[in-house]
Amino acid sequence: MMDIRSLQIPGCFEILMQQTNDKRGRFVKSFHYDQFKRHSLETDFREQYFSESKEGVIRGLHFQTPPASHAKLIYSVQGDVLDVFLDLRKGSPTFGEHLSIDLAADKGNALYLPQGIAHGFYAKSSSALLVYNVTSVYSPDHDQGIRWNSAGIQWPTASPTVSQRDQQLPKLQEYESPFVFQSNPSRKAS
Repeated sequence: MMDIRSLQIPGCFEILMQQTNDKRGRFVKSFHYDQFKRHSLETDFREQYFSESKEGVIRGLHFQTPPASHAKLIYSVQGDVLDVFLDLRKGSPTFGEHLSIDLAADKGNALYLPQGIAHGFYAKSSSALLVYNVTSVYSPDHDQGIRWNSAGIQWPTASPTVSQRDQQLPKLQEYESPFVFQSNPSRKAS
């Protein structure tokens, strides 16, 4: 079965996915409804998408605001990334703090983030393919972010490849968060 481990930011989990390896290759179970429910994780995914990034790319830090905010399940199916997430929930014991973990296809791990967490990553391998499952449909009017270099994150390089949009996102210190911490992370933000 999966091993779901709490991280230092409340409501965030690293998930070690069940893997089977043999002479044919590898089989990975990336989702198990009962295990997610046991940990009170939202499982009503509304969209799934993937991104392919070249080495040295930073994407993020992205999120959607209420009422279109969402929880995310993220994992790599090719390559390695330094995955970074930032707590934007007012009243959270870790408000304004970030964590990072290595997500790697060959490691078979995933990251679960509740609503109110900004997400980004740095592509460490020549190519990284990440899959995202989210609990709301993309809403351009609610699509926001925090500038990648404004939250005290120690990225592997000072000169990454970053989109023009991500370069123009507000700094963490300038952002007025609409998110409020709830002790039960699976409840919808109001």
